[in-house]
Amino acid sequence: MNLTKNTRRAAAAALAVPVLLFTAACGSDNSEGASGDAVVKVAGKAGAEPKITVPKGAKPSDKAVTKTLVEGKGATVKKGDVVRLDFSAKSMKGQNLGSSWTPQPGAKPGGPRTQVVGEVSDQPTQQMLPPKVMSAVTGQKVGSRFEVEGTAKALIGAGLNPQSGIKPQDGLVWVVDVVGAKKADKKAQSQGEQAAPESGMPEVKAVDQKAAKITIPKGEKAPKDLKEQVLIHGKGPEVKAGQGLIAQYTGVKWEDGKKFDSSWDHGGATAFQIGTGSVVQGWDKALVGKRVGDRVEIVIPPKLAYGNNPQSGLDKNTLVFVVDIVGTV
Repeated sequence: MNLTKNTRRAAAAALAVPVLLFTAACGSDNSEGASGDAVVKVAGKAGAEPKITVPKGAKPSDKAVTKTLVEGKGATVKKGDVVRLDFSAKSMKGQNLGSSWTPQPGAKPGGPRTQVVGEVSDQPTQQMLPPKVMSAVTGQKVGSRFEVEGTAKALIGAGLNPQSGIKPQDGLVWVVDVVGAKKADKKAQSQGEQAAPESGMPEVKAVDQKAAKITIPKGEKAPKDLKEQVLIHGKGPEVKAGQGLIAQYTGVKWEDGKKFDSSWDHGGATAFQIGTGSVVQGWDKALVGKRVGDRVEIVIPPKLAYGNNPQSGLDKNTLVFVVDIVGTV
């Protein structure tokens, strides 16, 4: 989980790619997307790593070109839905730009892949995929495979990082599989009677439509190991490693009780992949196996939080999170 001190959401992280393709403010130009006119050849079934071939002499379009390669049979994705995606990306010169089929450092053999989880939008908020590619998910069906190709200027525009070695006129292609999609209620919260905190655990007071109030117990030293408690027991399905988790959360520092982040401060429920190292270890360890509808309090020591990331500004802190699991995708 790679974060900086100014990361907007401390719980979410972008999928790492081999090249620094995007600048911090990923953007795109005003080129409209188009159907057809694709020059890249893609082989392979949806759900398996695609083979991308560029015919000799092929020239990229100066507009984003979208082509559905395999039409799925699932629900049609709408703007604002939370999706889980596989992807493979290359330049038309053969440079790899990232793939969810490439094992991430520390990944367990045979374990779930690190995929893209996020909200479908045409705004420059997705650091894993360019806005032109993310917005092209709209209208696709779950189970579909599609490609988006064009020049770097057409797909990335002003967000192209010069240090990546990619020039604005270079051709790029993304092949994307729509693994899952769900409409998310941004204001959803866990419902039910909340349990009292166990001995040594902070007190949690849920505030409707606002960040939870978390009170650190006086005189208690921060635990050295992960601690967790289910405050509200949900009745939904069990959360499995590799799924996209939709959640409300609030985080405070044990040392001073001050809030450092909350989904409520950013418009409500957010989504991220769980159980693949895409978030801090404490979240992966505590939330896999819980149920949709649960409210979970987690106390995470630095070694399972941001201890290895001084840029986060939280590397020396024990963190307390309250997480409402409101859905999966």
